Formats: sequence, structure tokens, C-alpha cells
Amino acid sequence: MFPQKPMQENQPPFAPVPPLVSPTGTPFQFAVTLRQERQPDTLDLEVTGPSPFTGRDLTTQYRLPLRDHASYLALFARLAQEFGLRVPLNLQASAPKPVGQVPYRVLLTQPLHPQILYGYGDPAVLRVEGSSGEGGRYYLLATSNDAPASFPILRSPDLEAWEWVGFVFPEGQKPLWAADGLLVSDYWAPELHRVGPEYRVYFVARDQHTRELCIGLARAASPEGPYRADPAPVLSGNVIDPHLYVQDDQVTYLFWKEDNNDVWPQRLLDLLTHQPGLVAALFKAEADQRTASFILALWAWARSLEPMERFQVMQVFIEAVTSQYLAFYDQLSHLWGDQPMAVQQQIREVQRYMKTPLFAQQLSADGTTLVGERTQIIENDLAWEAHLVEGMWVTRQADRFYLFYAGNDFSTDQYGIGVAHADHLLGPYHKSPSPILQTTAEWWAPGHPSVVTGPDGKPQLILHAYFPGKAGYKEFRAVLAVPLTFHGPQVTLG
Repeated sequence: MFPQKPMQENQPPFAPVPPLVSPTGTPFQFAVTLRQERQPDTLDLEVTGPSPFTGRDLTTQYRLPLRDHASYLALFARLAQEFGLRVPLNLQASAPKPVGQVPYRVLLTQPLHPQILYGYGDPAVLRVEGSSGEGGRYYLLATSNDAPASFPILRSPDLEAWEWVGFVFPEGQKPLWAADGLLVSDYWAPELHRVGPEYRVYFVARDQHTRELCIGLARAASPEGPYRADPAPVLSGNVIDPHLYVQDDQVTYLFWKEDNNDVWPQRLLDLLTHQPGLVAALFKAEADQRTASFILALWAWARSLEPMERFQVMQVFIEAVTSQYLAFYDQLSHLWGDQPMAVQQQIREVQRYMKTPLFAQQLSADGTTLVGERTQIIENDLAWEAHLVEGMWVTRQADRFYLFYAGNDFSTDQYGIGVAHADHLLGPYHKSPSPILQTTAEWWAPGHPSVVTGPDGKPQLILHAYFPGKAGYKEFRAVLAVPLTFHGPQVTLG
């Protein structure tokens, strides 16, 4: 694990934060005093704001023992109880989930190595044919978040029995351009493909200087490594979830997502900081107005946090928007005419980032450079997708292309898998109006699918999911498989 940084001599044991207040003009006024302990890494808050029961100001103390997702969810649940904020989605009472409707086959539910800390998010599987009469093998790579060793490599002869064989980047061997460290790095969404004589892994990591998500490339002569990372990213700046479509040994296409769902909440909070009167116009429910007012008080502090902790602070505010996402997007348009030109431009920019387009473009023969023109494949425009689409995989079956993708918030039970079809690789793609996989009583938040031919010669959808009630950032994700049947534009499970 990562060692704690030693405290410098004469360094105070806590990081002082100036008092934080909601901007004048928000519907509800909050004042927050923060004290960040350096060792252990805890956070103390004193919150003053209007009680939803009496209307008078109430002052309450809170402590986050850890700066993790579960601690932030618990904090906001208490704030909801005492100050009338929105209850985090993961802690809301929900309707019963459907039972036994999906023919899942469970592949992996336990870590096969001590350094596999968070399970197998974003699982991508490649079948490698055997030589000299040997049977083929399946190789699975998965997300590792901020773990010391990145991207576990597992192999199986049959998709059933799995063994760990290594890491793409063992501890201490991360790419030089990428950030590394607990709560700092994010190693996500690796995909392994064979192109000509070499094996290529396209993956996501954060630039060590800008902290922006970038797509990198590592290569090896064997699917089991050792892998060598290219010295610079293939694609930089606000990009995530690479998918490689291998047409042949010379022609490949890179698919990726523009990660705007990390941007629009920040732009919206910037807008509301300078135009706090818009809070009441955009959020109709009192709980959502209280939530926005409180997050605006925290925003001067939260904007300086590492990206994933910043998301944890903003998540309940994000959920206030995504609960009515398409209507909220349209409501922003209705505000244009009543605002000065500069504010109109800010609103348009928020709306621009409320879309997360998936793009595709051909790669050079060596896999390092995009060539030709990029093509937008799809974007989030269905109610169930809310603020994002991501985690795509394209498979060709007969004369048709099928795009599987994930939508909504990966850390909640709203996440699911959709499918679209096209006559050509670059589209146009036509979406099914509803997801083909959603949360059930047995498995929550199915997502980030890949497609592989099973030992029986039939296509299998490989995906991750949480154990029931355990959705969240860095919670364990299991690997499941579902058989697929293709007939024309339709895809059925089983």
C-alpha cells in the first residue's frame, strides 16, 4: 500500500480552511468551517444553516473518519436529516428490484491476488487462439483505480476457471507521464487486443501535472507481458474509456468518450456562484434548493480537491440535476432570453458539457496517432442515460455492427447497459430506447460490457456488477457473463 507522507518539522497537524458561506442570493444560507487533519486524513465540519423544521439557524458538528465514498454518503445523509438536503441516491429507500430475469453466469466474485483491491470493474476479455494444436485462452483485464499495481491480467481456458498471471503495470512501474498515488491516480478501463505481431493495451490514467484523464498505450509480445508503456498518451485531455476495433492487422479504429460529466457540474457551480438567483429558478424542490445552496458554500474549497474526491462532494448536487436531466437541460434553454449575453454564454457552455459524446477515428498503423476525421457515434439523449454514456464495445455479427455501452452513474443502482446497431462501423447507430440490462435483486449496476466468443462458439457479453446494496466508488465489482443472440437489429439475452 502507499505509505503516508511524513509530516514536515514545524508543520501544523491540520490544514486551515477559510470560513465558507453560500453566495448572497441563494435560497438558503449556510456557513461551513472545515478543519482537515493531516494524519490521520480526517475532515471535521461545523455547519450552520436553517433548520427545515423550525426555520431558525442550527449549528452541528460532523467528522469524516475517512475521505472515502461511504464516509461522504454518510455525511450527506446526516445533512439531509438535519438540514433538509437531498438524501444521496445510494441511501434512499428504493422500490423492490426485479428478481431472476437475467440469465447471468457468475465468473469472478473474489480477488485472485492481494493487490486486486477493488474487484474487476470495466472487464475486457480477449480470446487468444492456441498454436500447435493447443486450445485457446481467454485473457481478462480490469480497472484498478488507485491501487499500487495497475490492471490485473487473468487467464482462463473456458471463461469459468480463472487464474491471476500478472499486472500490466506492477507496483513502481507506472507510465512516467501518469499520476500515481492513493486518492490521486485513476487507472481505468484497459482493453487488450492483438494487432499484427504485438499485443496492445489501451487504457486511461491521469496526467501527473494537469490531472486530466488521458488514453495511453502499452505493448508486449505476449498477452501476459511484460508491457512497456509508450512515453506519451495517444489522446490527452478529458477523454476516457478507449475501445479498439481491429479491422485487420493494418487498420484499427479507436473509440472513446469525452468525459464531460466531470466538467458540467463544475461549470454549473461556477455559474450559480456568480448568479445565485438561478438556484430557485432551476431547482423546484426545497431539498434540491437546500442541496445546491450548501454545495455552493463548499465550492471554493471543493474545486481544489483531487478529481474523485471532488466528485464525492458534488455527487448529491449532481443527483439533484440527473433526477430530471432532460428537463433540466431544456430549462437552461428557457433562461437564455432573460440573461445578459455573458450569462447566456455560460449557460450554453454548461449545456455543451451536459452531453458526453462517444467518438471514433482511425489509428495509424503503429497505433499511436489518429488519422483522418473523427466521427461522433452517439451521445446521451435518452432519459435512462441521464448525464452520460460510456464504456462502449463494438462487435460485428454477420453484416451488422452492434454497439454496447453503459449509461447513468456507475456508482449507483441507476447504471445500466444499452445497445445500438448500424450497417457501418462508424454509423449512424440506432439505439434501443430502453436498456437491455439494469439493476436486479441479485446484481446492481451492470456496466462496461465487452463481447467475446465463448467456448461453444456463441457470443457472450462480459460485464461488471456490484453485490446488492454495495454500489459505490472503489466498491468490489464482480464479473458476469450473459449469452447473446443477434437477429437483425434486435439483440436478446440467452
